[in-house]
Amino acid sequence: MLKTISLAIITFLSVVLPTYAQEAMTLDQKVNEVFATVTGPFVSLIFAPIPGTSFPWIVMWLVIAATVFTLYFGFVQFRYFKHAVSLVKGDYSDPNDAGEVSHFQALATALSGTVGLGNIAGVAVAVGIGGPGATFWMILAGLLGMASKFTECTLGVKYRNEYADGTVSGGPMYYISKGFKELGLPGGRFLAVLFSVFCILGALGGGNMFQANQAHAQISGIVGDYPGWITGIIFAGVVFAVIVGGIKSIASVTEKVVPFMGILYVGAALIILLVNYDKIGWAFSQIFAGAFTGLGVAGGFVGALIQGFKRAAFSNEAGVGSAAIAHSAVKTNEPITEGFVSLLEPLIDTVVICTMTALVITISGQLVMDAETGNFVLNEAGNAIQTVGGTSGVALTSAAFGASISWFPFLLAIAVVLFAFSTMISWSYYGLKSWTYLFGEGKRSELTFKSIFCIFIVIGAAASLGPVIDFSDAAIFAMAVVNIFALYFLIGLVRKELASYSSRLASGEIKKFNS
Repeated sequence: MLKTISLAIITFLSVVLPTYAQEAMTLDQKVNEVFATVTGPFVSLIFAPIPGTSFPWIVMWLVIAATVFTLYFGFVQFRYFKHAVSLVKGDYSDPNDAGEVSHFQALATALSGTVGLGNIAGVAVAVGIGGPGATFWMILAGLLGMASKFTECTLGVKYRNEYADGTVSGGPMYYISKGFKELGLPGGRFLAVLFSVFCILGALGGGNMFQANQAHAQISGIVGDYPGWITGIIFAGVVFAVIVGGIKSIASVTEKVVPFMGILYVGAALIILLVNYDKIGWAFSQIFAGAFTGLGVAGGFVGALIQGFKRAAFSNEAGVGSAAIAHSAVKTNEPITEGFVSLLEPLIDTVVICTMTALVITISGQLVMDAETGNFVLNEAGNAIQTVGGTSGVALTSAAFGASISWFPFLLAIAVVLFAFSTMISWSYYGLKSWTYLFGEGKRSELTFKSIFCIFIVIGAAASLGPVIDFSDAAIFAMAVVNIFALYFLIGLVRKELASYSSRLASGEIKKFNS
């Protein structure tokens, strides 16, 4: 039955989309005009700078929350790091616990939603504007963000819904509504609905259309220009085949794809660093010196700080609440254990992968420097560092990889496609759980959203809907406004869970199942 439905969707799209593609430019322009007019104020509000600065308030909102959670839980990300690794390895996993996926599968699914184009193109933008020094602030924000993930994912498991067939549903919409009710606080249901709406919009846009659009751009850049709807249909078919099986199917794919694409990308970066081993020390000196002096980059020290914090916040999504949806499906009866596991995400995503990208760009020589002063040379507009060939974003990363080994840009293109695919299947699950929270559980409700999601993949690959993507990005960070606001009220519940688990772990009551 499902195969028939999938085939019908793909057949329909293959008939309709060629006609649509012929009128895409006109339609794009119309959609752009409408969206820019209607949603422009909302987008501007979410990404508006703090008065008197160029620092987006939403980034400060995320960084302050991460700092508060780090201090409130006594630097939990460092104290329980070793235990988190043990949990991922399955040392404490009871096969009889409720849930659908293992700790490792939940981590891989959540990582596949964050490890993506932001690690490749976004970091290049940050370094291109803020210089290598932005990397220092990016790492700091990533380390702080580990505490945000810990907080939200613990609550995700604590307040999830467990059904008779063994499936579960969880995430901010559940812990906000249930947690507020438990504490006798008003407004929980309203905030949960608001979060769900933002999550669905973000899933269809930034977690879907943007990914399909960028994947098509990478593929066509190698094989030559061709209609985007072709890429869209192929992606839609593959994605539908994965997500129709639910979180278990998604997890079984992400636990294979995420390690592979991570090893592929980090491995390529390591090869480049080894080839240029004599420049590694210099690159780190640029990172530390640039973090506090700016080394002549756009905005100086403040510019480096802003770009680093912004990239970390946009990359690992700590505080957004999306990861809590994936982690809620884990097999465990101890909510705090998934909090420990989730804190590894920003470490892998931001501290490791983003830093690798920044190091490769720094040592590649793509950033133009003044030989006399040792400072970077700004472009004509004065808003970014001048680069060899005038590249920026993913093109800058590609040029940096290609500077050492000519065929590495092809490897990068494969990584981009994998990143886009994995991000789409993870965000399909985030959007699905928000959808079912609003419209009810059931096969029909789930199939409706999954079909809509796959149609938007084709639209995203075939069109250039700039304002639509801007709006969906704003929706993703609007999720963080709702989520973090609620977390401030709920962190006391997490501290009780932490205290209880810590005492039982110390006393030996909690034992390893696999030793």
